[in-house]
Amino acid sequence: MKILVIGDTADNMYTLKKFLKKSKIHLITFPRKGDALLTNSEEVEFFDSLLISKQVKKIESIKNNFDICLTMSWSGARVAYLAGLNYIMYFAGNDITTPPFLSKGKISHLKNPIHKKNFFERKFYKKNFDKAIFCITTSKEYHDHLKKYRKDGIRIDRIIVDNTLFNENIKPIDRDKNKFTFLSPQRIGIEKGHDIIWKALPLCKSDFEILQMTWFIQNNYEEEEINKKLIENKPPQVKFIPLVKRKDLGRYIKFADAVLGQLKSGIQGSIERDSAYCKKPVICYTDQKNTNIIDGNEIIPPFLPKSNKPEIVAELIDKIVESKKFRDDLIKKQYEFVHQLCDPEKVVNDWEQIFSRTKEKCGTINRKLSIFEKFENSLILGIEKIYIKKFKEKNIRVWGQEEYERLIRD
Repeated sequence: MKILVIGDTADNMYTLKKFLKKSKIHLITFPRKGDALLTNSEEVEFFDSLLISKQVKKIESIKNNFDICLTMSWSGARVAYLAGLNYIMYFAGNDITTPPFLSKGKISHLKNPIHKKNFFERKFYKKNFDKAIFCITTSKEYHDHLKKYRKDGIRIDRIIVDNTLFNENIKPIDRDKNKFTFLSPQRIGIEKGHDIIWKALPLCKSDFEILQMTWFIQNNYEEEEINKKLIENKPPQVKFIPLVKRKDLGRYIKFADAVLGQLKSGIQGSIERDSAYCKKPVICYTDQKNTNIIDGNEIIPPFLPKSNKPEIVAELIDKIVESKKFRDDLIKKQYEFVHQLCDPEKVVNDWEQIFSRTKEKCGTINRKLSIFEKFENSLILGIEKIYIKKFKEKNIRVWGQEEYERLIRD
């Protein structure tokens, strides 16, 4: 089968594309400034405009070359819906915890809602969600959120790791190392638990340094202010280094003695899985309720600590620095876990089954639209064109091209 994928998160579909056997993925995604994820962007097509109407026109021009469509992110689902496709929605991150159809969707560490959408916008995104053939997510936490809105939500715990980029035989980078070194590739922010790390580090007794990659995702002014304070109050153990391309990340992981992962959400992300595949000990707060299902068995991920209190984190950091036996035992447990969870062949098998079920259920990539739906979609895209024209004429001279493009994207 030929699969059209719109959007990607943390290169999940880009990696899956490399390992599929029975199906072939064509990935088209949204422009991302300073992108460090994609290993080889020549294998991915990018939309050449931030305007939804032009993105929809692009998908309409190529859709009949494909059997089914899969979307990642609400932006991807929006384009597929307006282009009249049958599509799968795949949530691999926080998109399902604060969906845009909620009136006051809030992230726990922010005071203000992250979405400020009116009634008609929220209704539109709910239609995007309801029209999906399947909605799929990973892990117990995200699936619990999905079940609030769709009883037929599918949970696939297996998530792929590119074992050609992340494995124990990778050659480390050539860099001086004078003391025990943690690598922290996570983006900086409270969402990843940097406020907890900053509180934990002054409590540590061992001698080490942390190489923190410098990158952010700042969705609003509130997050910008929080991140600015984190930078200003950086503990002395932390040394900032530039963000590296994903193709080079494995070499940085192999150079480090251990990896500092996220300490807020209670689940693991790609950083933790990739590092465990490289057989490096990983610090990642694990909520004991967030189990994984592997071959029908419910398993608690062997990532520590079990509490994200700063004093507990500090104790764990010291133990990893000071005890080789502790590190080796942790590596063994974490590697065995991710090897079962993330084996590319098993992940591919899960997705091939989903693709087959989707094809059987919808038959064609084209969704049958009522006269009202066709009119509504045309109206939405027409309004965008009128609004953008007036908006650009009035404001591009004031804000400049870059700010204008950011506002259009939002």
